[in-house]
Amino acid sequence: MDRSDHVLPWNLLPDSAEVGPDGQLLVGGCDLTDLAEEFGTPLFVYDEDHLRARCREAVGAFGDGVAYATKAFLCRAMARLAHEEGMHLDVASGGELHVALSAGVPAERIVLHGNNKSDAELIQARQAGVGRIVVDSFDELDRLERLHRADGLVPDVLLRITPGVEAHTHEFVMTGQDDSKFGFGLTVGDAARAVERARQSPAVNLVGLHAHIGSQVFVAGFFEQAIEVLAPFVNQSGLPELSIGGGIGVAYVEGETSPSISEWGAVVRRACHTAGITARVSAEPGRSIAAVAGVTVYRVGTIKEVPGIRTFVACDGGFIDNPRPALYGSGYETFVPRAVAAPRTETVRLVGKHCESGDVLVAEARVPEGLAVGDLIATPVTGAYGRSMGSNYNLLPRPAVVFVSGGRARLVIRRETNEDLLATDVG
Repeated sequence: MDRSDHVLPWNLLPDSAEVGPDGQLLVGGCDLTDLAEEFGTPLFVYDEDHLRARCREAVGAFGDGVAYATKAFLCRAMARLAHEEGMHLDVASGGELHVALSAGVPAERIVLHGNNKSDAELIQARQAGVGRIVVDSFDELDRLERLHRADGLVPDVLLRITPGVEAHTHEFVMTGQDDSKFGFGLTVGDAARAVERARQSPAVNLVGLHAHIGSQVFVAGFFEQAIEVLAPFVNQSGLPELSIGGGIGVAYVEGETSPSISEWGAVVRRACHTAGITARVSAEPGRSIAAVAGVTVYRVGTIKEVPGIRTFVACDGGFIDNPRPALYGSGYETFVPRAVAAPRTETVRLVGKHCESGDVLVAEARVPEGLAVGDLIATPVTGAYGRSMGSNYNLLPRPAVVFVSGGRARLVIRRETNEDLLATDVG
């Protein structure tokens, strides 16, 4: 393909993506145009086989104990899929825990995270019998001890350690630096105090340590650096488990490359071996499981040309279904599903329909010549942190989600209705 015409990079599409007989994009054997007609737009389309393949790759890279980070994308179908493929589930709230349990995932295969877990969330997790609670603060240890005095339950826990490693990523998703709201600082001595406190506490069974340096990290070497920093503390603690967290990046735009889950796992295993770490090492991939599996399909409603400045293309979604560009300045590509391999020779600004000038999905969106009102336009690599971070701003119902495989589509989250918007309104 002639890259000078900015044809959509194929690596940004799900594994099953192929060009149909009329030049249209097929995912999971399904025509995106047909899916839009059947389920409406905006629409999240996930390649189910892609999701399953990445889950299996994660288990192969890290072994039993590797957990899918559900914050990337969660519904009952996704929870069941990850569980069926051998993954544990990492949840970060009582709501995520509830969905995972309602999907039939055994509690012992669930890990609970959160920097400010409420009493209710800790009670919920302890009574359900979750496999691990990742303790994030001394205040949380206080809460666990108070709850233990009431019911005697003793959960297995990991302590979240902040290693003081600054990964090169957006400041909002950096978590391993000393100046972080997460975890017990290694360099300031809190990590050592937390281990001693947990070992003496009757309320918890300390089984390991956890460290997470950030999200959308493209350089696997940062994980080597974190392991090198952590190793003396890990080895001295003698605890049997170490979770390196998640955070490996994925490519979103033309020219980006990222390590595979297998490559990331090899780097982590090699670094642990070099550092003499004998603890069982696990991880929590989320974005690298779900991101490239998903495509969002919109319909063009307005095209506004401002002579000498730019052309605005407004779609029927916006930052309620993908807030990442507004939050982080994240880049995305665009394509027209009816002609996925067409040269994208025109540059427009793809915007949403919300009452904010910052409602921009793709600031410099490349599209084929002849884009018209009523056309479908799509953004790839939207399977992670799109639907899960969405909202109902302007009281717009959130989009539907379909899984596709083998030429069949199944609805896993229905489109919200106006009545759903009143479900919690008791006025």
